Amino acid sequence: MKKLIIDDAVPYAKDIFSHLGEVTLVPGREINAETVKNADALIVRSRTQVNQTLLENSTVEFVGSTVVGLDHIDQNYLASKDIHFYSAQGCNANSVSEYVISALLHYAEERGFELSEKSLGIIGVGNVGKLLEQKANALGMTVFLNDPPRQEKEDLPHFVELEKALSADIISFHTPLTREGKHPSYHLLNQSNFHLIRPSAIVINAARGGIIDETIWSKTETDINIIDCWENEPNIDPLLYKKADIATPHIAGHALEAKIKGSSMVYEVLCKHWNQPILTKWKEQVPHPTDTLNTGSDGSFQSMLFKLVHQCYDPHIDDLAMRSNEIDKVHKKFEYYRRHYPIHHEWTEFTVKSNRIEAENNRLRALGFKVKLI
Repeated sequence: MKKLIIDDAVPYAKDIFSHLGEVTLVPGREINAETVKNADALIVRSRTQVNQTLLENSTVEFVGSTVVGLDHIDQNYLASKDIHFYSAQGCNANSVSEYVISALLHYAEERGFELSEKSLGIIGVGNVGKLLEQKANALGMTVFLNDPPRQEKEDLPHFVELEKALSADIISFHTPLTREGKHPSYHLLNQSNFHLIRPSAIVINAARGGIIDETIWSKTETDINIIDCWENEPNIDPLLYKKADIATPHIAGHALEAKIKGSSMVYEVLCKHWNQPILTKWKEQVPHPTDTLNTGSDGSFQSMLFKLVHQCYDPHIDDLAMRSNEIDKVHKKFEYYRRHYPIHHEWTEFTVKSNRIEAENNRLRALGFKVKLI
């Protein structure tokens, strides 16, 4: 019988993978060389460093990552040992884009400004960036897209240079973390270009810690700071933490649907790798929201949308879960909350009853809601 070592934070892991072999669940940070020594497959999230040190004396032939980040995976080593690798790219893209829009709607309503009058610089236009662009367009925002690797490959005339994207009212980072190559993203925002961001700007990092030089960020005036990804997690920088208006423990992509999508994507690839049937009975156990939301007929589109979104997800709840004046407590809460994250559903799971005009209903659909006319 084949043996599978799986991060215990992978939802429904035993239900999904058990027909493929013996499943052992282990906390991601505790997976080590001894743990995987006799395993055939290793399924991880972001807390396991997959490299030669971990796998050199193991029988692992397949590594699957149910998250999109790749900085914890030594792909060159896996390739050199002919270990099949698959990463669930795009699985959490919608969840992260919803996190960003949820936070922006909160401050738009709290501060009394219209997002339709704001510009948004999206740095990194991959799976997340493209969905964020779609949602921003539905809100009537002016969008500046910056992604040099895509620009070079696809010759996209509407993309802009980094300097232009950094001039936006809101700047949101969505690049992978890379240190090598022609366009490394490590400290992409640093002392040499942070001055291009206006003091009145909103700055968001829901990509990877290290893309922004946190030492500079903590000392530079910016109006609103929304931070989900940090360097040295969970031992995050105390000065930057104090500066953050929303500080969350790398959970922007933790909507239940995102996690399950990551698990199922890896599962299906492993089934094909081992020539096994893909079973779906486990999906019957996955909960879905039963509430139907109502737009109401009063108020602006933005105010109505904020009320809808607030019923689905409020990032301030995640902020409060680890908020403390004692940074040592924050460090402890950071990892605990990630491992015990409560269920929240993506907007795509909700049906909205609406008697609004068709143009607004179309905007709701573009944002991901299922619209039922009344």
